[in-house]
Amino acid sequence: MPAFVTFGRILFAVLFIYTGATKLIAIQATADFIAGKIVVPDAIAPYAKQVETATAMTTPQLLAIAIGGLEIIAGLMIALNFGARFFAMLMVIYIAVSTVLFSDFWNQTAPENAAVVVDALKNLSIIGALFMIMGYGRATRSAETAYGDV
Repeated sequence: MPAFVTFGRILFAVLFIYTGATKLIAIQATADFIAGKIVVPDAIAPYAKQVETATAMTTPQLLAIAIGGLEIIAGLMIALNFGARFFAMLMVIYIAVSTVLFSDFWNQTAPENAAVVVDALKNLSIIGALFMIMGYGRATRSAETAYGDV
């Protein structure tokens, strides 16, 4: 069973590594998508301007880099089972927030919202898998249980 769990973690993590890499490869396209959905709140707008000036990048570009980096790092850590619970929790928060912000299916009519509803349900199932990773964690196993009578 541990080999199946390890293999499953690696296959599951490929999703995050791939999507994070595509966000980093196409930073401007990701930033444009983010800019169309997210508005910087007035309370943090002065700080965002300072960061934009210091980095010579827009807030959506910085968010695209941060999100892409988070997905790659979390995917690798989940695959390697190093801090998997922590990174699974971070990904639960990220996926839940991004689903609410980017999947506006509740304001669309039934036939047109089908693809967005499927994406939201996919995200819900990914959150469920992340909760399983958080529940399983890195359990210590005795040599006898892991290897049997070899």
